[in-house]
Amino acid sequence: MSTIEHGLSLVDILVFMFYVAIIISVGLWVSRDKKGSDKSTEDYFLAGKSLPWWTIGASLIAANISAEQFIGMSGSGYSIGLAIASYEWMAAITLIIVGKYFLPIFIEKGIYTIPEFVEQRFNKNLKAILAVFWISLYIFVNLTSVLYLGGLALETILKIPLIYSIIGLAIFALVYSIYGGLSAIVWTDVIQVFFLILGGLLTTLIAVSYIGGSEGIIAGFAKMVDAAPGHFEMILDKSNPQFINLPGVAVLIGGLWVANLYYWGFNQYIIQRTLAAKSVQEAQKGIVFAAFLKLILPFLVVVPGIAAYVITTSPELMAGLGDLALNNVPDATHADKAYPWLTQFLPVGFKGIVFAALAAAIVSSLASMLNSTATIFTMDIYREYISPDSSDHKLVNVGRISATIALIIACFVAPMLGGINQAFQYIQEYTGLVSPGILAVFLLGLFWKKTTSKGAIIGVVLSIPFALFLKFMPFAMPFMDQMLYTLLFTLVVIAFTSLSTSANDDDPKGIILVSSMFATDRSFNIASYAIMIILAVLYVVFW
Repeated sequence: MSTIEHGLSLVDILVFMFYVAIIISVGLWVSRDKKGSDKSTEDYFLAGKSLPWWTIGASLIAANISAEQFIGMSGSGYSIGLAIASYEWMAAITLIIVGKYFLPIFIEKGIYTIPEFVEQRFNKNLKAILAVFWISLYIFVNLTSVLYLGGLALETILKIPLIYSIIGLAIFALVYSIYGGLSAIVWTDVIQVFFLILGGLLTTLIAVSYIGGSEGIIAGFAKMVDAAPGHFEMILDKSNPQFINLPGVAVLIGGLWVANLYYWGFNQYIIQRTLAAKSVQEAQKGIVFAAFLKLILPFLVVVPGIAAYVITTSPELMAGLGDLALNNVPDATHADKAYPWLTQFLPVGFKGIVFAALAAAIVSSLASMLNSTATIFTMDIYREYISPDSSDHKLVNVGRISATIALIIACFVAPMLGGINQAFQYIQEYTGLVSPGILAVFLLGLFWKKTTSKGAIIGVVLSIPFALFLKFMPFAMPFMDQMLYTLLFTLVVIAFTSLSTSANDDDPKGIILVSSMFATDRSFNIASYAIMIILAVLYVVFW
């Protein structure tokens, strides 16, 4: 590492401006209207259902990887270690499950939104409940957390006040995404993924190389393992103070499945990309591509956090950084400063690339969340309850306005998240209060024809107080276990209520499943087996 001047050099600024120019130019070019016609709702919200597999895979990762990962997961890497990588590696298997068993049903139904599927399978009441829930979640949890963590990164790196950092990121995301809709977001995501992978790789290599000194990267990684062996354990023991966040083997067989299946299978701003595919097969190829990318992400976002821990706990390594090492040093109570702190030691030019990677992660997720918030509000609330006869032109404009309003609200709320340590864990924990109930509704709704609307509504409504009961009672129960028990509770409630109202009859809206619906081609199958083998090796090595 080189102790460069704090902030961005002229070269770094030029690199970053080049990135901004590319993103805005591509976004506006893709956003242009077809000659002689306005954008339809399918054009705006589903990119005309024309996306190829490689854009789907890249966009899935760009939407997923945000400040929540670069800043939040690096912070958890600093505090917990490689065990937090289970969120990424288990997601690879989850993506395969979603691609094979969930996606074919969604695409066959021709839906725009997940709440729209809820109406087809259940009724409008449950659709309205979930639509309001998702809009609230996206605005007050997802958008606000991404803006806050992104703003924190800019404040740490450039000393830009938090509120101005938040506003700047919001304007950037709005400029290139609000007019073009999903097309602009997805095609720019391909560029965003390139920058975020390159930036994450550079940070990892330089940080680990510094630890290795003259012996190089491999030696640096070995020294990290020797200096912090507890940070390279995938399965934590009960004696580990972080066991409450990642409860041992339960991570592999318990609540993490709830979080992953909910996020990758029934989260609008994720699944929306696959709904815009040319075909089911094209969507499945994109999902497998994303799964392969998930395998490498911990080395880009978690390992830097571990490296920061090793450096900051070594007086010798800290001394080698000079006076600049004193700026915003991460510690146990400020773990989320780990990644921004590392970036200040990058060489001229590299820092601009990493800064572009951070911006790419932040604005791509913001744009995705905005588009999905607008899609749900427009298609499931405005068109359904406010103006059923609206033209496509009117609906597209409503989508743009609602996205703008959502972003303004999030900008006001984001600064209130200050003081949260390990924001990644915070987001997972509070999303986990509601995700088990929703997952239960979808699992039974998809695969059990006896599931009724009454059972689904009662189940999802009771799941939240049950989750709160587990959270606030003095059980000292890991939140992943809370999610698993809430899921099981909700499944039982839905099944009992459904059987008590429909006896032995299938629900009229039950989905008729046939084996051909879940057939996958040879390439998907081979890639899936390869991913599972790689995962098995990773867990054996880092057990």
